Amino acid sequence: MSAEERRESVIRAAMHEFARGGYYGTSTEVIAKRVGVSQPYLFRLFPNKQAIFVAAVARCTEDIRLVFEKATEGLGSEEAHRAMADAYIELIAEHPDKLQMQLQASLAVAAAEAAGETEFGEMVRAGWMRLWDTVHLALGADANETTGFMAHGMLINTLVALGFPPGHRVWEGCYPAGKGQGR
Repeated sequence: MSAEERRESVIRAAMHEFARGGYYGTSTEVIAKRVGVSQPYLFRLFPNKQAIFVAAVARCTEDIRLVFEKATEGLGSEEAHRAMADAYIELIAEHPDKLQMQLQASLAVAAAEAAGETEFGEMVRAGWMRLWDTVHLALGADANETTGFMAHGMLINTLVALGFPPGHRVWEGCYPAGKGQGR
């Protein structure tokens, strides 16, 4: 396996492990073990744990951005809105690590910034802004539509993370694709 392929394996493994254990609760040892490499080799690929985490967050955010981009190809803003909503609900249902990683990223940035480490948040926010821009353009560059879409996505994240079952009244008003599916 080439160093680049090994690096990709580390990013995938890190996303899985950080999604479940968070930044502070996940050791680089468990990531190295999951990939089948030594910790020293892991640190030849990445300078430190923070760089691994940022790479995992960036991959997660980019994966979501690409799902939105693909879902909206050739669509007008109203159709794009529904297509992105459906694609997102499907994505987090099929890949719960994507949801968990987003939540962990938010927590890690908040903790880092509370400790005065702003560079970490800046790196994570840069990826999030690429996601925002993709949604914004797909929705006709309408700030209100973009804000509503992103806010609704956060509501969906919260409902899924809290484990509200399909058909629960808190799902009323969610995108049609989410109704009764518990996603």
